[in-house]
Amino acid sequence: MKRGLFCLAMVALALTSMAQTLKSPDGNLSLSVEVKNGTPMYRLDYKNRSVIKESSLGLEIKDGKHLTSGFTVGETTTSTFDETWEPVWGETKTIRNHYNQLSVQLNQPSTQRHLVVTFRLFNDGLGFRYEFPQQANLNYFVIKEEKTQFALAGDHKAFWLPGDYDTQEYSTMTSYLSEVRGLMKAAVTGNASQTTFSETGLQTPLMMKSRDGLYINIHEAALVNYSCMSLDLDDKNYILHSHLTPDAIGDKGYLQTPCTSPWRTIIVSDKAADILTSNLTLNLNEPCKYEDVSWIKPVKYVGVWWEMITGKSSWAYTDLTSVKIDQTDYTQTPPNGRHAANNDNVKKYIDFAAQHGFDAVLVEGWNTGWEDWFGNSKEYVFDFVTPYPDFDVTMLNQYASSKGVKLMMHHETSSSVRNYERHMDQAYQFMVDNGYNAVKSGYVGDIIPRGEYHYSQSMIDHYLYAVTKAAEYKIMVNAHEAVRPTGLCRTYPNLIGNESARGTEYEAFGGSNPDHTTILPFTRLIGGPMDYTPGIFETRISSFNPNNDSWVRTTLARQLALYVTMYSPLQMAADMPEHYNQHLDAFQFIKDVAIDWDDTRVLEAEPGDYITMARKAKGTHNWFVGNTSDENGHTSTLTLDFLDPGKKYTATIYADAKDAHYETNPKAYTIKKMTVNSKTKLNLKAAPGGGYAISIIAQ
Repeated sequence: MKRGLFCLAMVALALTSMAQTLKSPDGNLSLSVEVKNGTPMYRLDYKNRSVIKESSLGLEIKDGKHLTSGFTVGETTTSTFDETWEPVWGETKTIRNHYNQLSVQLNQPSTQRHLVVTFRLFNDGLGFRYEFPQQANLNYFVIKEEKTQFALAGDHKAFWLPGDYDTQEYSTMTSYLSEVRGLMKAAVTGNASQTTFSETGLQTPLMMKSRDGLYINIHEAALVNYSCMSLDLDDKNYILHSHLTPDAIGDKGYLQTPCTSPWRTIIVSDKAADILTSNLTLNLNEPCKYEDVSWIKPVKYVGVWWEMITGKSSWAYTDLTSVKIDQTDYTQTPPNGRHAANNDNVKKYIDFAAQHGFDAVLVEGWNTGWEDWFGNSKEYVFDFVTPYPDFDVTMLNQYASSKGVKLMMHHETSSSVRNYERHMDQAYQFMVDNGYNAVKSGYVGDIIPRGEYHYSQSMIDHYLYAVTKAAEYKIMVNAHEAVRPTGLCRTYPNLIGNESARGTEYEAFGGSNPDHTTILPFTRLIGGPMDYTPGIFETRISSFNPNNDSWVRTTLARQLALYVTMYSPLQMAADMPEHYNQHLDAFQFIKDVAIDWDDTRVLEAEPGDYITMARKAKGTHNWFVGNTSDENGHTSTLTLDFLDPGKKYTATIYADAKDAHYETNPKAYTIKKMTVNSKTKLNLKAAPGGGYAISIIAQ
């Protein structure tokens, strides 16, 4: 009897480890890692408050020999890292990368397999990943599911999107976690491609606020050669379970050792502003891969786009209902008269860009094949090099160049990925030959090869392949409908923008909630900049297209503010020139505002309510301030103590008028100039759905 008890005790000791602990450099965050009964567990606290309760780690492998239990602890190592690096472009001139690291080797005697879990604890949060060393019993393997848990300390307020394998283009829902299931049906609105997976499935970045005032953000970093992670909520116990995007046959990842997973990230603070200024996601990515980055430049642009999104004009040259681009003779087909990408119209945009100092003009619908591509699951849709008869590539690029403007290429792949990869070298060379140095790509519709999803491993590989292939031709990439960013722009800075969320285009066919832009910086922008396409001045679309009664839920002043609050090195003045010409005094802010920064300060913030940011323009003493507010509006009391002491500045304040309102009076604004310094205090009021913008120029 005693012998049997002794043996059981020895087994228990073998399967249980002493807890390994780690502190953040400032001591506010505390991590605990141990193996309990063979299962690896971790816990995270912030200032002695629970962020993540005891949560399990591991992976299920398709061969049935799961990496979830039966572990003992092998070698553990700790280290400290501290560097300062300069991004090619960014929100600040320099970024500090300072963390304490713990690596724990996990051995599984029953399979003679082992893995390492590495934890990096920063002052603003935690990153951890699975590392698979090369070994005899784990070489090629297939992931059935990742079993990472995030056990939350309570029923937090959450800002969430439905979990989906194909789209992030939903309007953010705000509710407690316990309410997600009941709201899911209403949250899932239509899209060209969508695949939800659970009544409680959620996407990352997931922003939350605990009842005791902790702000928590869960996401991933450095998503490479792995499928995108979503979260499946256990709404009884408030545990988030990792959920990887499958491929067409249900597998969730094909790996070969040595390899790693992406980093799983938890950003935490008792101040909302700290979430917005966190560089944890970028810091968990590798340094820049390119030796020469001189060709990568931030871009401010206009485009032949909004008039098509709103239905005033057409992408297609004809009204044919069936075309084959290798057989259709467009010179023998009557044009529909609504095609926007024609020589005269494009020249109008070029002239406008040159007059007001913009870098580039995006032109969509320039190439053959637009007539019948949407919704037809058509493999050979575009060749990316053949223009319609009314678009003279050579002439227009020469015309733009003569005025100091670039044309921006557009590649809509229609999600026919195999077709795009076949044509990619030819398409990029065509760009080089014709003076293009940036491309907006799109992935609208269901993926071809059929059965794949936008966020499966093969598509993750494709998006990065497109970026690295573009770099061979010194081309910058702005990918729409691709996977949400995970900080890869540090490593591949020619990935200058992404959409990957519900952008301004939705204002043209349904709209977004007034609080939308007070949430996106806490969610979508955690992984990288967004091509949100702000700057809409004419909010009633029926005023120029009677067939479209949609309207943009914003004031004009808030549209100016978005150039500060919605960070991107790629910023579009998205409205049409004729609407800007009606408000040139307000348009001046869009002309003046920088797109690359030396410093960023969050002056006040609360997700879902308001955000006020100040940014210092690269290489100058000039600052720009922006505020975006929800349907309740907001009153700010600002002290300009971020300005250089003793220096005078001219501030131009673009604000909502007293009677401004996003529904009833969106274009009511005031412009005021005054001299300010670091001691100046300003009281400013944002209207419902409104905001304000300030340029502060050194005298």
